Order: sequence, then structure tokens, then C-alpha cells
Amino acid sequence: MASRTGFVYHEKFLEHDTGPGHPERSDRLRAITNHLKEVNLWQELQHLMIDEASEDWLLQAHSLEHNKYLRQACLQGLNILDAGDTHASRESYNAALLAVGGVLAAVDAVMNNLLQNVFCAIRPPGHHAERDKVMGFCLLNNVAIAARYAQRKHCADRILILDWDVHHGNGTQQIFYDDKSVMYISTHQYPFYPGTGSRGERGIGQGEGYTLNIPMFAGSGEEEFIEAFKEEIIPSIDNYRPDMILISAGFDAHKDDPLANLNLTEESFGLFTSMITDAASKYCNGRIVSVLEGGYNLKALALSVESHIRKLIA
Repeated sequence: MASRTGFVYHEKFLEHDTGPGHPERSDRLRAITNHLKEVNLWQELQHLMIDEASEDWLLQAHSLEHNKYLRQACLQGLNILDAGDTHASRESYNAALLAVGGVLAAVDAVMNNLLQNVFCAIRPPGHHAERDKVMGFCLLNNVAIAARYAQRKHCADRILILDWDVHHGNGTQQIFYDDKSVMYISTHQYPFYPGTGSRGERGIGQGEGYTLNIPMFAGSGEEEFIEAFKEEIIPSIDNYRPDMILISAGFDAHKDDPLANLNLTEESFGLFTSMITDAASKYCNGRIVSVLEGGYNLKALALSVESHIRKLIA
């Protein structure tokens, strides 16, 4: 019997060219797709047809000026879009539109109960992109746009975003900081890039208490994360009772990742996934859309995605 787990991927994501030596490179997706085929998971997944997102949906999370700048910068062939680490090419804007469109197709699939959950193997990543700022390899905030899409197209009242990338998702936090209809939970190395994500950042106004940052010291591993899940993350989900869960699924907290100093393994991500699927089954009919963020050791990334997807299918 075919699984009820979907998969989003398109070769156009490879056309986002960050240049030689950049850690966020197209080989990341090649490593994932090749590995899933080797371990016979590829054919178990439901592969979604996707199209570029319309500008209207981008503007639910980004300013008009941000979108205009991004489109024109890529059209002009600018290679560096910020202070230095966010690289792009002529094809990057269209790749980013397609990445967002893929995540929106995933939201449609789970909100219409066609699939239980979906993993989106997309790039460029998104969680550092603020309302009006590219940053940290990120052009458009895929999960933030998806949250607004779920609310406005599918009438979801409460969206929970869990971000386990090793870097704090400053962009996602900023976009929803005063909004209680989206709860943002992040585990991340701290202090570390991008400098945000302290315990004291809890939201403002209507959103106060709906941002939960769980900083991890360098060297932390599975034991510390499991404690955070049991003591804080799962109870927060129990209290919030979301209509859908979005995961900013970065795998750069793996012990072999070159950009950070946490000590998770591929099995760790499987454990986290099982806990989240159990919670999702209680409150939102199992609806999860998981979106690739970081992860820069190709072998560790591929193994971690495999572990994650196996638990989504289970």
C-alpha cells in the first residue's frame, strides 16, 4: 500500500547557483534524492506536482519592496544579496518562487486530507528571511508564507512552527512576533549566528508567550534535546492544540555538520519526528509539512532526512 507521506522536489531547485565553495549548494538536494533512491524510499513517497507561487502569497509574509528587490537583483545577475553570505544567480528568484509553491502544494495536500504529511526537499532555504530582508542563505521565508496560506486559504486558526535548525530562525520569529495565531518554537545553538533566540524573546503584544526559544549550548546532544521535547515542546503543543504543524527541518545540528557544534545523530531526528507525529495525531489529524532548511555535511544530511522520512511514513 502506498504511503500517505508526500515529497516535494524539482530539478529547478538546482538552478539556484550560490557559486563555488558555498555550503548551501545544489549537491545538498542531489545527496538527498540519490540516497532516498538507494534505500528504496523514493518509490514509497507521493511526489507532488508543483508550480511557482504567486506574488500575492509572498506578500502575506514579505513586503512589496522585498519582493521587488529580490526579483530585480536576480534579473540583473547580482551574486551577493546581503553583507556576504546570501548568494544568488539569475535563476534564483524563479527557484525561490517554485520552492514556495512546493510548500504551498504540500499545505493543500495535508489540509485537504489527501496526504498525512509532506517533506519538502527545497532550496533556497527560508527561515532567516525577514519581512523585508534576505539573510543567512535565505531569500523568501517558505514556512512563514505557508503558515499564512494555511490560515487564509484553508481557514486554519492556529499554526505551530517547530524549528530545529541549529541556527535560530530570526526571520520566522520576526514575522510572527506579535501574532498569537502562529506559535514559533525553536531549538538552536546559542550564542551563535544570527545572534537572536534568547530565552527572553517571547513575543510582544498579542503574541507575547507565543514565541518559545530553547537555546542549546555548544556540545549539547540528544539527551538535552529529548529533555527539551518532553519538558517544553510537547507540553506547548498540548496547550496550543494547533490545526497544523510546520517544521523548519534543518539538519545542521548533526555532530558531523561543519557549520555548528551540536552533537545530534541521524537517529536523533527520527526520535524528534516520532514525538511530533504523535502530537500531531492528537490535535490536527496528523497534518505536518516539513520544510528543509540547513544541513551541510552531505552524508549526514542524507541519512538524517532518511531517518526523518521513515518516521513520517510510520
